[in-house]
Amino acid sequence: MKNIAVIGAGTMGNGIAHVFAQYGYTTNLIDISPTSLEKGVATIAKNLDRMIAKAVISEEEKAKTLAKISTYTDLEQGVKNVDLVIEAASENLALKLKIFKELDILCEPKTILATNTSSISITQIAAATQRPDKVIGMHFMNPVPIMKLVEIIRGYSTSNEVTELIMALAHKLDKTPTAVNDYPGFVANRILMPMINEAIETLYNGVAGVDEIDTVMRLGMAHPMGPLQLADFIGLDVCLSILNVMYDGFKNPKYAPCPLLANMVMAGKLGVKSGEGFYDYAASRKAETVSKQFQ
Repeated sequence: MKNIAVIGAGTMGNGIAHVFAQYGYTTNLIDISPTSLEKGVATIAKNLDRMIAKAVISEEEKAKTLAKISTYTDLEQGVKNVDLVIEAASENLALKLKIFKELDILCEPKTILATNTSSISITQIAAATQRPDKVIGMHFMNPVPIMKLVEIIRGYSTSNEVTELIMALAHKLDKTPTAVNDYPGFVANRILMPMINEAIETLYNGVAGVDEIDTVMRLGMAHPMGPLQLADFIGLDVCLSILNVMYDGFKNPKYAPCPLLANMVMAGKLGVKSGEGFYDYAASRKAETVSKQFQ
């Protein structure tokens, strides 16, 4: 594998493109918005500068990494002659199915199609294509350039050859791939999201306040950040979407989203990206604190 395409220039997409380009892969970053592509490349450059400041890479390595990245607003051009496509668009089933149907038509038969979904069924996504054996999940963690884990999710029809190839590829990116089976939420979010949801329920029931809940989990359980702060960092809308996927998939009430979470999302309080969630980032500048923890 030498040529990679990444769909979506947002937080996850530009992070995935950054890592592939840094490790020498020719990388096409695709988004329907030219502005999003500009912001994505600017973010990559900024993160490379941080690595230079920490003496992780050199100026020359930064230049080589950026030279490996090309941007496209046209999907057909962006996926032409690539070995692997990684979809990192919004966590929306209808959108992902649409993208994979198009990819199946536009990509060469040999091309492997991967999704960075954090909860949606790989088997369901693969069924939208004529190559379900070549569809797999690659769930990178945020921030991608720093976090080592990649959940490799095998759909019902994903071949052994493709699974082994993607596992080996993750190792070449200096990541730690972990193979999991295709069930709602996989492993990471099946464990994480109920914890976050329970923290929100604890707040909703008046057991303790935001700072108190997060302090207990940080100092008592040695978590790097509390679950409510982490939910703000992930995005409350994303948390709600993942919980809904698990609730629909398992039909188990323990995955039902807390009413407080649903109301906050409806009110547009999505966390860091909207400026307010469980914390008021505009007033307290906690957004800056959060980002520094991941630099």
